[in-house]
Amino acid sequence: MPARPAQRLGCPHCLRPQNACICRWVCRIEHQVEVLVLQHPLEVHHPKGSARLLHLCLPHSRLLCGEIFDPAELQHHLRAPWGHAPAPQLSVLLYPNTAGDPTLPAPPELPPTALSAPARIRLVVLDGTWRKSRRMLYANPLLQPLPRLALQDMPPSNYQLRRAHRADQLSTLEATCAALMQLERQTAPFTPLLRAFDGFVTQQLAWQGALISPSAAV
Repeated sequence: MPARPAQRLGCPHCLRPQNACICRWVCRIEHQVEVLVLQHPLEVHHPKGSARLLHLCLPHSRLLCGEIFDPAELQHHLRAPWGHAPAPQLSVLLYPNTAGDPTLPAPPELPPTALSAPARIRLVVLDGTWRKSRRMLYANPLLQPLPRLALQDMPPSNYQLRRAHRADQLSTLEATCAALMQLERQTAPFTPLLRAFDGFVTQQLAWQGALISPSAAV
């Protein structure tokens, strides 16, 4: 009877194979805005995904996996308090404006007063490819009426792991950092996370190169 192939040991924190563990890049970031990441199921074990690193670095964050969420459960995660913190006054969706789409309700404007209390904001992030995130928005009506935060005039991404249709298309981690900088009106607290992301990208490129190199197949 042939022996079963050995299973790769995985890290219980970052959920990656131990030889590709990214825990060395985890750095605790002090932030005010709460972050709810809704992750498409196909992204959970994707080696190029950045959402898990983002979640591990942000103490005021939650990471949920799914494509179509139970409305009661999603409503709870959008509105209920986390731990001893008060419930958010406003949940904001990090997503481009879809005002020209007649199949979606026009989202309300982000109240100018919201930026005066960033600790009472919960930022909702869809983690997936453009097509996957769009499908998640359509499939979950509770997300559609949320005020939107759209990033504009962004510099080119350093995300070399996935092909982008435009230079300013960002990874989930980069986009969330940019949104937090905008909502909290400061950049310095998030610089270490962007540096960690650069290290993560370099590690992944090296790991992928080792997998496809001729010597790796010997």
